[in-house]
Amino acid sequence: MNRLLWAGAFAAAVGFAGCGTDDPEEAAEKAPRIAAPAFSADSAYANVAAQVAWGPRVPNTAAHRACGDYLIAELTRRGLEVTVQAGKVRAYDGTLLEMRNIVGSYKPEAAERILLYAHWDTRPFADKDTLRQREPIDGANDGGSGVGVLLEVARHLTAENGPDVGVDIVFFDAEDYGRPEWAPRTDTDYRDWCLGSQYWAAQPHKVGYRAKFGILLDMVGAKDAVFNQEGTSLVYAPTVVTKVWSAARDLGYSTLFRSDKTPQTVDDNLFVSEIAGIPSVNIVHYQVTVLPMGYGAFHHTHRDNMDIIDRKTLDAVGKVVMDVVWNE
Repeated sequence: MNRLLWAGAFAAAVGFAGCGTDDPEEAAEKAPRIAAPAFSADSAYANVAAQVAWGPRVPNTAAHRACGDYLIAELTRRGLEVTVQAGKVRAYDGTLLEMRNIVGSYKPEAAERILLYAHWDTRPFADKDTLRQREPIDGANDGGSGVGVLLEVARHLTAENGPDVGVDIVFFDAEDYGRPEWAPRTDTDYRDWCLGSQYWAAQPHKVGYRAKFGILLDMVGAKDAVFNQEGTSLVYAPTVVTKVWSAARDLGYSTLFRSDKTPQTVDDNLFVSEIAGIPSVNIVHYQVTVLPMGYGAFHHTHRDNMDIIDRKTLDAVGKVVMDVVWNE
């Protein structure tokens, strides 16, 4: 993605900033930390490679349909209750997109739940590249990495010593079909993005669905990644940011999970927080002290391929997410 929140577009968010979960430092004083199962970076890397092998996962293509079927099978194989939310959404240029939001639920009967999510589609253009701009990208990092990590997390949920809380893993579709760089800008550009999460947030896969909080993984696999505290997350879910970044610090990942703040961005966590009312944080590679500022030089280019994916980055993110979930 490459978008910043339009100033004033979400002033209502200010009233939401006080919502969220209990202070994680207070919770830590009440009970000792639970050691989560061992996250496998090799498994997460293989999950990313398997998606890329299908080709660009652009809605309305054969590769997109095949990869969606694969993800459904993988969540089922890991023992989760799978729900497929199919629908039609309209892209910025009027194209009608066939989309599927794919949900894997652990302990579906549990009232207390955590939402983990990523998008599984890929960008239909390389609009920030200098060559082949009209061709789709591999999306190894932007799309593939978050899904790869969550598939590995899913493997541990139904194994021995799974977490006590219910967990829903959601793979949102049609996230990256937003207006390209060459198209004229409008004041409502932000709604061109995240079509799958907007669809789900307005009508979740289960009527009355609630979760304590959500964690979005977007672009979490690149070598030398940095995960600064994303601006929209700080508006909607400041206590959840504290929870996740504190876990990263305790696990020794402060060089990855930094305390610098990014601008407010438009991503799936915006719509899940605002429309569905589930305070969510975004773990996303966004540089603020290194040029180019933003999502990295490979963002929305053909360089977003398996060559930039790093097992160490996947490992750190996976361990942080599992630590938070197992200790909730």
